Amino acid sequence: MKFIDEKIIQYCHENSHNDSEILKELHSYTFKNEELPQMISGNIVGNFLQLLIKSSNAKKILEVGTFTGYSAIKMAENNDECEIHTCELMEKHAATANMFIEKAGLNKNITVHQGSALDTLETFKVNYFDFAFIDADKINYLEYYKRIITLIKPGGIIVLDNMLWSGEVIEPKDDNSKALNKTAQFINNDSRVYNSLFPIRDGLMVCYKK
Repeated sequence: MKFIDEKIIQYCHENSHNDSEILKELHSYTFKNEELPQMISGNIVGNFLQLLIKSSNAKKILEVGTFTGYSAIKMAENNDECEIHTCELMEKHAATANMFIEKAGLNKNITVHQGSALDTLETFKVNYFDFAFIDADKINYLEYYKRIITLIKPGGIIVLDNMLWSGEVIEPKDDNSKALNKTAQFINNDSRVYNSLFPIRDGLMVCYKK
């Protein structure tokens, strides 16, 4: 399901901050070499994340779902003091991400943790991160959120991507849409956060930890 006409999306791209050359190269590489290139966050979501990070002055950032590294690099750009930990299950994707992170000169800022994200999350300290972005397997979204809410400092932000799942969450039938629907309901009833679900791209849930 497409929520917004392609011409409007193109207009938004034309009137938004442009990607850096390295991100343009990564975007092109992803669409040439990946079976599901649409998994990339893209410019509009990337700019939204960067705006949230800049406005909240987030420095310690956590990501679940690196894919080819677009969003991690985007969040690190123009944020010299940032420390980003990004989790990726697939070895192939982690290798691509590391290749472009090195090209971007961001090795000191971004660490890719290849393996199970749930296992990796257990290694971090409580109340350590300022910002988190979840964009991984939908089945585990609720478990990711439950763990990450403890890792985020009060005043920190959690963003979950694909929370509309092409509109299938309205009447969920498959496992992914059911998992996302369950996650949305849990967050909406979680007294620890102030949240809002935005129809940006495929749905962004933004949570502010009180």
